[in-house]
Amino acid sequence: MGFFVFLPLILPLTAVPIARLTEQHLHPRGAARLMTVISAVMAVCSVLCLGLIGVVGTAQIPGNPLPDSWSDPEVRAALPYHETFGTAAMWLLVLVAAACVRTVGRHLRVRSRARRALTGLPAGPESAGDLAVLPDRSPYAYALPGSPGRVVVSTGMLAGLPEDEREALLAHERAHLRHRHHRYLLTTQLAACVNPFLRPLQYAVAFSAERWADEESAQEVGDRRITARAVARAALVSHAAPAPGFAAFAAPAPAPGPVPRRVAALLGPVPTSRNWPPAKTRAGLAAMVAAAGTAASALCALNAAVALLVVLKAVTPL
Repeated sequence: MGFFVFLPLILPLTAVPIARLTEQHLHPRGAARLMTVISAVMAVCSVLCLGLIGVVGTAQIPGNPLPDSWSDPEVRAALPYHETFGTAAMWLLVLVAAACVRTVGRHLRVRSRARRALTGLPAGPESAGDLAVLPDRSPYAYALPGSPGRVVVSTGMLAGLPEDEREALLAHERAHLRHRHHRYLLTTQLAACVNPFLRPLQYAVAFSAERWADEESAQEVGDRRITARAVARAALVSHAAPAPGFAAFAAPAPAPGPVPRRVAALLGPVPTSRNWPPAKTRAGLAAMVAAAGTAASALCALNAAVALLVVLKAVTPL
């Protein structure tokens, strides 16, 4: 296996340029899908390689619960990794598992709290269908996934927007529900828990999901300027409101200047429908580098797994 088993742990760095350039030449829909796939593949490869390093290292420790033949001198010669690497990899896997469980648990808790808040909501025309209006002065609006999904908006947010911008807001949140953006966000959050080098992709997917919903909203209301005004006004009135934990109309994001970038994009031309940037552009080059890094990561992880299986099959009795 050699040092190639370690490559998938650092190859996510090859995806950093596409995370910064993808919005320039891709539709937000294609950008979100592309970066989510890259994140998921690289995260799986990272977990696989950590597992392999852990097995290889800990198999050399006498008294471990693995088969005795894995500690044979010939096996040690074939898998020459010091037990320190294996022990460290095992601890990293424990930390990764804990971070993933914590992320999923937090997501489920937020959903549960939001559902409970809607349980006692009085029935009325403003809360019909998929729309739930909460009597709260704090301005916020978000898409609550589930069966069925709901668009949750506070009276404080509705009071801060004129009628046409309210329609843009609701169309935006319904786009989040329709395209299940919470799955993209959760996937990239888990990938970032597995490998911190994937965190730029997490932020880029979060921004692309908002831009995707912006474009859907602009198409539904028939005026990109109305949606742009709604995004800007909602950000102004909700700057002090806490983030709900879901894809939200004006939730703060860790990327620099997300709202001005969204407004500028809406005031510009409709983005191209292509799902892959042109080859003769910086974004195209970045996409090819990310694709090559993803392919190399998958091949290294597969090669290491096959090599380990071959060795174990040779030394482990049936």
